[in-house]
Amino acid sequence: MSISSALQTGVSGLQANSQAVGGISENIANANTVGYRRGFSHMVTTTASGGNGNGVLSVSAVEAHDISRSGGLISTNSGTDLAIGGAGFFIVSVNPNETVQTNYMLTRAGSFLPDKDGNLKNAAGFFLSGFPYGTDGTIGNVDRSSFGSMETVNVGNISLSAAGTTEMGVVGNLPAQDTGLATPGAPFETSSEFFTGLGETQRIEFSWQPSSTENEWNVTLRDHTGTDLGSVTVNFNDSGSLSGTPASYSGATSAATAPAAFSFDTATGQATITVNNGTTPQTIVVDLGEPGSFSGITQFAGDFSQSFERDGSSVGELVRTEIDEAGTLFGVFDNGMRRPLYEIPVATVANPNGLLEEKGNAYSLSGETGAFFALQANSGSTGSINGNALEGSNVDIAEEMTDLIRVQRAFSTNAKVITTVDDMMEETTRLKR
Repeated sequence: MSISSALQTGVSGLQANSQAVGGISENIANANTVGYRRGFSHMVTTTASGGNGNGVLSVSAVEAHDISRSGGLISTNSGTDLAIGGAGFFIVSVNPNETVQTNYMLTRAGSFLPDKDGNLKNAAGFFLSGFPYGTDGTIGNVDRSSFGSMETVNVGNISLSAAGTTEMGVVGNLPAQDTGLATPGAPFETSSEFFTGLGETQRIEFSWQPSSTENEWNVTLRDHTGTDLGSVTVNFNDSGSLSGTPASYSGATSAATAPAAFSFDTATGQATITVNNGTTPQTIVVDLGEPGSFSGITQFAGDFSQSFERDGSSVGELVRTEIDEAGTLFGVFDNGMRRPLYEIPVATVANPNGLLEEKGNAYSLSGETGAFFALQANSGSTGSINGNALEGSNVDIAEEMTDLIRVQRAFSTNAKVITTVDDMMEETTRLKR
């Protein structure tokens, strides 16, 4: 290697190490940036070879990012702050409901807040994407290998329309000691609300009359006006493994006047009632419990208790959102209903280090990333989604300061090489004198 070649090598060392210092300064500056991934420089030997294979050995800095290593999770008070615990990325877009596929990117920065239209947008201005749930509570068939089935997650001006009650279940206990008395006591009276098609609440009344026959009860159902719809007799098992469960139903009698109606299926323990509360009467299936089953009404010695389960709802406005580890974003409404709104998928790529860095702490796909999939969170190798949390930077200040000292030493040493070569060249010049 000639003296001039040594000079060129020293210059390449200055350039490479100054580039490395730049990367370290970026890491230190972003030590508190949400979801930031530290950058670093690989020092790579380069050779300018001549025809005989000999040449100048120089060095260059090749930038890379430590994308695979996660940062620590930070708790927050915002329900729309999201963090991924494990592998994967959020999918974001430049514009709401983006149609240009190249405008979708991946990020770990989950500091999302609703904009004026209710679209969730992070601090960098990117919009969160997800798969919307339909009114049937499913997301249907979606393409998880592209961005085509996604929508921008919107939590603004969401209301829940009213739904009429179609099913009602009765759960509770009848006191066994009240049956078999010569003079039975008064009936136990309860009622359950139900919803009309307009979201109005009305009530179905239940009257449980103990019989003079042991383990036998007569139940009467009445509509919201107190008018009898029908009745049925239920006998309970008093021994064996099925003690306390309905043994049989009998004597079903309808007292309803059309268009109201009452019928009872003794095999299933279900009453079908029609309530005259609109132009089209409302039909509700009331489940008392299948014979031999503990799922409905039972009879044991003790106190009377009864509760009801029913579908349907009144009109509701969104109060807040919640998210589970599988990435399902639920809406909680002021009518007490909780409904899934979006699935927030976790994006995975075969080679995360092949992602291209973009401004705003995001990454775009490239030919080096391999296969892309938008998978359900907390399934397989994908990470779980945590609400009320953010992921911090994966920068370790102590590590960066150590690297800074190391690179500074290398820079100073290369500078010393250059000054030494300069002295040698000056001395060579003096030989001519």
